[in-house]
Amino acid sequence: MTELKITRTTLSDGRELIYFDEPGTPDRTAADERGLPEVLTESWMRRDPLTGEWAIYAAHRQNRTFLPPANEDPLAPTRPGQKPSEIPEDDYQVVVFENRFPSLSMRLDIPEGYAPFVDGQELFERAPAFSRCEVVCFTPDAEGSFKDLPLTRKRALIDVWAHRTAELSALEPVNAVFPFENRGEEIGVTLHHPHGQIYSYPFVPPRMAAIARQAQAHRETYGTSLFDALLAAELASATRIIEETDHFVVFTPAAAKWPLEVMVMAKRAVPNFAELTTAERDDLAVICDKLFNAVDQFFPGIERTPYIAAWNQAPVDAPEDGRFHLQLFSLMRSPGRMKFLAGSESGMGAWINDTTPETIAATLKEAYS
Repeated sequence: MTELKITRTTLSDGRELIYFDEPGTPDRTAADERGLPEVLTESWMRRDPLTGEWAIYAAHRQNRTFLPPANEDPLAPTRPGQKPSEIPEDDYQVVVFENRFPSLSMRLDIPEGYAPFVDGQELFERAPAFSRCEVVCFTPDAEGSFKDLPLTRKRALIDVWAHRTAELSALEPVNAVFPFENRGEEIGVTLHHPHGQIYSYPFVPPRMAAIARQAQAHRETYGTSLFDALLAAELASATRIIEETDHFVVFTPAAAKWPLEVMVMAKRAVPNFAELTTAERDDLAVICDKLFNAVDQFFPGIERTPYIAAWNQAPVDAPEDGRFHLQLFSLMRSPGRMKFLAGSESGMGAWINDTTPETIAATLKEAYS
């Protein structure tokens, strides 16, 4: 694929916006005329002394944009007669910008000499939530979703995620980079316009940390890669395999938690988007073209399956402790019915699935083509 044309600009409140275009696209020169005040937020982290996990507090997000009318779509291009949006140009291909209502930010209004403990108690550690959250706009069209993008746009987005992973990983506070997409009001989306997000964290989040621990333990015990062993076992079993390509394995994991869950894992020991070869990126785009279509055929009578597309990458400082993979899952358990994370799941983190991984895989495989 030809290298994308990248144009950087700044919105009126100081946030960065980046256009990603095909070569030959006219220069992006439009300015943000909204005159927004400078973005300064108060985002904090507190560490739970019982689990050791960090929680993020971002009270300024309470009043963020929520399901606006079509003529106030903040991810639409800015066109004559319409309310100015986050994107000054009257058209675009892919755009990435700093979130206006970020959970974590490099633009924090934190006083010098802040107390590192809550109420002066050393057991209750806290710190500013310095990092960066970005929005990734897939298309200027407000309708449709990732599934409906042409293959060339899906392929371009892989390059965009790779670019952002590399740049965000180089920021001093960042320990993890997580691109993801939420789709559906059932999931909690606040904007219908096709888009995703990228969170970079100043810590390694729980799922990534748990995978890293398991990878380390397997390596110390067996001297081999946990991820190679997992793929070998799934391929040998074959009951949950949806497709095997030259570079990836598409499967429902043997211990799937969600009513609909599928993984796309790299065969090679690759930690993140940025390290994928051109051939791997091409292969991944074709897989996504088929997989997201299959997900929308999973439930009878449901045209748009609500889902979370979670692009898992290795910790920034421990690439050997992760393996690049997509975990695509839905909280819908049957047509029109959602799985609620109630007592066992929310209270104890112990999942109960109402189906089997083998059933999930068989249903997806039937629709996968």
